[in-house]
Amino acid sequence: MRIALPPTIDAAAFAARDPSAVVLDLHGETMGTSWSVRFAAPAGTDPSSIRAVIVARLAGLVAEMSHWASDSLLSRFNRSPGGTWTTLPPDFAHVMTRGLAIAEITDGAFDPTIGRLVDAWGFGPIPVVCPPGTLEIEKARATSGWSRLSFAATGAHLRQPGGIALDLSGIAKGHAVDAIADLLHDVGIANALIEIGGELVGRGIKPDGDPWWVDLESPPGLTLPPLRIALHGQAVATSGDYRRGAHTLDPRTGRPIETHVVSTSVIHHTALDADAWATALTVLGPDGLDLARNHGIAARLVTEIDGTAQEYLSPALSAMLED
Repeated sequence: MRIALPPTIDAAAFAARDPSAVVLDLHGETMGTSWSVRFAAPAGTDPSSIRAVIVARLAGLVAEMSHWASDSLLSRFNRSPGGTWTTLPPDFAHVMTRGLAIAEITDGAFDPTIGRLVDAWGFGPIPVVCPPGTLEIEKARATSGWSRLSFAATGAHLRQPGGIALDLSGIAKGHAVDAIADLLHDVGIANALIEIGGELVGRGIKPDGDPWWVDLESPPGLTLPPLRIALHGQAVATSGDYRRGAHTLDPRTGRPIETHVVSTSVIHHTALDADAWATALTVLGPDGLDLARNHGIAARLVTEIDGTAQEYLSPALSAMLED
């Protein structure tokens, strides 16, 4: 068993450890998937009140950034006329700030403006009868492109250039995981494992002093060496087509990826960045490992060609592996 350890250990988490704390689990649904929270409950914790604030926080994020909810702020932005400026609330603004930064770093392999392409391929809220043709793809591409956006981070003003449709499905879930982890910390829960649709954050430690252990999943039918991650002040996100079929689009071509990548996992300090980088590296394939190395991204890519699996580890992830 390979073990990936965090680069730093929070001594304060061990100093404050309560061996008698009870580990509780909460579950629910959000963003078209499930959420779960496992946490070391301080004495006197009311699980029902914790669940209520989690549900409310997630509902607020959906109301801002859902591509599927027609009344969300994102959907209203997508329908707004060209030249319209929209003032974004803090969560939305943070997601756009990081999303546009990663789009620039990855030269558009991650792009939050591919809503028209997502809809054209039937990966959005409206099903399609058949895949789009070349003309439809090029039309959707013409109204896409992160560089067409104008975003004033000071004031959080986002300009609709005309026809652009945001789709934050490759980053918003990650932000939601971070947001719930921060929420729990604010209500006095410092030790928790939070998961939404396969994106996870581990904060603090378990009552027994162990970190929150997470095993990276291997795509069905592929045999890979097991890899276990100590999620202590870390997040992990996985992007892959093996669960929902081929659905990853290359924003640069407007078509499904041709990199043979079936799974990409990224470990990062935030689930937001892990989520977006996992999407970008899935699009880039093994060629993206140079970019991952240059930016210190800990990543595992798995490709499958003619039934043969190949695993690629970035230098940052290799450095985390226990000797």
